[in-house]
Amino acid sequence: MPKANLYDMAGKQIGEVELSESIFGIEPNQYVVHDVVKNHLANCRQGTQSALTRAEVSGGGRKPWRQKGTGHARQGSTRAPQWTHGGIVFAPKPRDYSYTLNKKVKRLALKSVLSAKAASGNLLVVDGLGMNEIKTKTFQGFLNAVEADKAVVVTNCANVVKSARNIPGVVTTPANLINVYDIVNANQLIIDKAALATIEEVFA
Repeated sequence: MPKANLYDMAGKQIGEVELSESIFGIEPNQYVVHDVVKNHLANCRQGTQSALTRAEVSGGGRKPWRQKGTGHARQGSTRAPQWTHGGIVFAPKPRDYSYTLNKKVKRLALKSVLSAKAASGNLLVVDGLGMNEIKTKTFQGFLNAVEADKAVVVTNCANVVKSARNIPGVVTTPANLINVYDIVNANQLIIDKAALATIEEVFA
C-alpha cells in the first residue's frame, strides 16, 4: 500500500499516512494522461482568432490592368492572396475547439497522475492545513519548510487560498475540483488530510 509523508503547518514531518491503493497505487497510463491534458488545453482555447479572406478585404473590385498586352502576369484583383494587403488564403475564423472525453478516461488519467506523484515522493499530506489569518508570508514560510516551489495545494480553507493566490507557481483547488493538467504541471502535490479523505471517497 502506498504511503506519503505527513507534515504539520510548521513544515515538520510528524509521520506517514497510508494511501488508497486504487487511487494512488495504480500503474500510470501516460497515453491517457496525454489525451486528457490535450483535451484540457483545447477546452481552454478562446477560439476568437479571425482574419479576412480575399472576399472580405475592402477594395480590389477593379481589374488592375487589362488581361493581355501589358507584359505583366494577368491579375483580376489587387486583393488576391499574392498581393500586399491581399486576403488570407485559408483565413482562420472563430470556432469552438472544445471536445469531450469519456468519464472513465478522465478518471483513469487523474488516478495515473496521483499515483505518479505518490510513487515519486512528491505527494505531501498536511495534518490540519489551515490558517487563522490571511498572510502570504506565513504560507510562503510553510512552502519553504517543506521545500515546495511549484505546487498544487488541495484545501478548502479560504484563508489558505487567499494567502497562496499571489505566490508564483502555486495553485490552490478544492478536493472535488482537482484536475490532471494542474497536477502534471506542478512539482509537488500538497493535500490537506481532510481533503485526502474526500479524494479517496469521491474517486474510489
